[in-house]
Amino acid sequence: MTVIVLVISFIGFFICLSVHEAAHAYMSLKLGDPTAKLEGRLSLNPLAHIDLIGTIVVPLFLIFSGLPAFGWAKPVMINPRNFSMPRRDNFLTALAGPVSNLLFGVLLGLIVRFVPLPEIVSSFLALLVSINILLAAFNLLPIPPLDGSKIWGLFLSDESYYMLERMGPFILLAVIVFSYSSGFSIFGWVSTLTNLIVG
Repeated sequence: MTVIVLVISFIGFFICLSVHEAAHAYMSLKLGDPTAKLEGRLSLNPLAHIDLIGTIVVPLFLIFSGLPAFGWAKPVMINPRNFSMPRRDNFLTALAGPVSNLLFGVLLGLIVRFVPLPEIVSSFLALLVSINILLAAFNLLPIPPLDGSKIWGLFLSDESYYMLERMGPFILLAVIVFSYSSGFSIFGWVSTLTNLIVG
């Protein structure tokens, strides 16, 4: 991978990750919790969300290893005591991130498909579509600490949910390792879906 391609990929990753995190902050504010806004996270500025390990080191390692790149930003802090229905609102706040990526990806895909653009612009937007779909798919996995895991908070007791949270990173690592060692990538359909969206 050339340096130029790597830089472009990171720019795209930062853009999509910023949309994801800003959506968390926006939803928490709408549901009554201003914590994320007060910490400056209601922003599309990537600098407000970058985590050294999750946003830079891990994606770089995966890229150079030939694996699909993914990562994470600084956690958006919330105070569930500000929510009227903490379990439900915590889940909706978490869900806002991947849903924003999916909607953003579809919107960009429609632009690529129906708006005449220079090839370099279309290629970059298609890259953003792929990154958005990847972020949405990965974060919807119901495994802590991913956003999709918040669905368990609707059904499990607090004690059971906290236990699952402690075990989550090990479960997630096992799923990823099994996925690639077995030759079945949980994200293998991302390219197909991207091509379908952009036409």
